[in-house]
Amino acid sequence: MKAMPTVYCSKFRLHQNAVVYSLRSTGSPRFDASYKYPKQPPSPVSTRRRRLIGFSHRRRTVLNASCTMGSTDGSAGAQEKQPLFSFGVISDVQYADIPDGRSFIGIPRYYRHSIIVLQRAVQNWNHHQKLKFAINFGDIVDGFCPKIQSLTAVKKVVNEFSKFNGPVYHMIGNHCLYNLPRSELIPLLKIPSHNDHAYFDFTPTPEYRFIVLDGYDISAIGWPQDHPNTLEAFNFLREKNPNSEKNSPSGLVGLERRFLKFNGAVGKKQLEWLDGILQEASELKQKVVICCHLPLDPGASNTEALLWNYDEVMDVIHRYNCVKVCLAGHDHKGGHSIDSRGIHHRVLEAALECPPGTDAFGFVNVYDDRLSLIGTDRMQSMDMCFQPQSDL
Repeated sequence: MKAMPTVYCSKFRLHQNAVVYSLRSTGSPRFDASYKYPKQPPSPVSTRRRRLIGFSHRRRTVLNASCTMGSTDGSAGAQEKQPLFSFGVISDVQYADIPDGRSFIGIPRYYRHSIIVLQRAVQNWNHHQKLKFAINFGDIVDGFCPKIQSLTAVKKVVNEFSKFNGPVYHMIGNHCLYNLPRSELIPLLKIPSHNDHAYFDFTPTPEYRFIVLDGYDISAIGWPQDHPNTLEAFNFLREKNPNSEKNSPSGLVGLERRFLKFNGAVGKKQLEWLDGILQEASELKQKVVICCHLPLDPGASNTEALLWNYDEVMDVIHRYNCVKVCLAGHDHKGGHSIDSRGIHHRVLEAALECPPGTDAFGFVNVYDDRLSLIGTDRMQSMDMCFQPQSDL
């Protein structure tokens, strides 16, 4: 068979007959809601990174290539071989035993139904029988949950996760911290921790390493009010956000709109730890998947949902060639992008915003050359194929 000609563009290698299109164009901004949001919706996002042949849509897909860089059928290259392993994914359950409501921009939220979505997810994962573990991408209980019910609600959701026939890895989200301080959350979620920091890594197989970042390491929520990380966060917000309501992006422009109280940052020590783990993974020739509640790329998320210092984190990640995929939650609408180094950024759709009878969860098949997300209902399936090392 005659080889198809190849086109090189911004370090991405596409076949001549590849088709590039957007799953969903940029629309109204979507933000992670909390009980302290401003009443008026912020102005629309004004800037976006342009990537992948100049398209500025939140999701890009390249179809009909030999190794599809972001196809949405969950079956790139045909499933001619078994995955190395598989794992379950869900994000932003945000359960609360309260009537359904809406975000401050009017998006319906189904607080009681979200735990039913989780129950179906666990049933699905157990039925699969071959999932090695599951990952929850944060925000298990909503900020509107009455504080007297917070501990009970967290335990109820944790109990549902415990019904999965395998380990579950959790990460902390802002809504978790609205309900309980991290000193209580970390043992309840069984997060490997040192001094209440919630970042860790694990190696399910010799070929792969997973790194879970603590996106609220530097945060105005979760730590004691006199903790150095809290003080650093408030000083940072005073410098970056002039609004009296620090959850309001009013007057902030472009990427500045991420400097909101419901976001956070990765601290200096965690950045040093990340660098060391990536160096070790590179030496072991491992492929790395980064997990964080907060997104790390503007192309995959609304600006208002980004990690405060996503750029510093990506600077560390881009020193190495081992990171292949970054997975996140927080921005409930979901999204996907491929950055300048060929790393996939996939933000997962929220379980909270599933109307009764619908779902948002999935599992990921892991291969040597790609991650294949098999989504259920509102969670979009996608193949995330890796760029060959020689092209980096």
